[in-house]
Amino acid sequence: MADQISPTRSALLASKASLKTASSGADLLKRKRDALIGEFFALVKDALAAREELSGVAKGAYVSLFGAKSWDSPEAVESLSLAQGGAFSIDMQIESVYGVKVPKIQVPEQSRAEFSPINVGSRTIQAAADFQGVMGAVIKVAATETKLRRIGEEIKKTSRRVNALEQVVIPGIQGDIRFIRGVLDQREREESFRLKKIKAKLEREAENEKKERIDTQAGLHGSAAD
Repeated sequence: MADQISPTRSALLASKASLKTASSGADLLKRKRDALIGEFFALVKDALAAREELSGVAKGAYVSLFGAKSWDSPEAVESLSLAQGGAFSIDMQIESVYGVKVPKIQVPEQSRAEFSPINVGSRTIQAAADFQGVMGAVIKVAATETKLRRIGEEIKKTSRRVNALEQVVIPGIQGDIRFIRGVLDQREREESFRLKKIKAKLEREAENEKKERIDTQAGLHGSAAD
């Protein structure tokens, strides 16, 4: 950039202002990155806990399913599972975590599966309820890991911006400042040298004029004496 910048004092002031802005921006991004990293590690714990909860709920649900199939026959359980329709509703909102948009999901309270009591055993009803719990655990895992992934991506993006500022932008501005200062210093030295030459020339001329006046006065005095 040094060959594209005008080496003037105004350009030097502008470059110093740009350097200050870039340095402040890098500091702000570092603080944001550090905060996101803290949030990320806290979410890792939540994600592991959600995974563990899902594993436990799923094991219990499959035990209930096997028991229901043993008591009510596999055909009856599968038939009832196909007959049980309906949607699993959730409450999802978007929240901001240090500028990162992440989902905030609330899993509603589970209601007991509604079956006709005819030919439906308690084990089948329990299995249906347990699998509703599995669905809730799956949604919790998905929400936590989506939040974790988006924060992780933002950490990478912020780190790239910090690196760009610290390794490209700021060194470039510092190079511009060194270039401008070098040119201005060279100009100042040249100007100082030129002024010294002018001063020396003026002093010589003044000295010569003084000698000429002295010689002229001496000549006049000599003529008067004759």
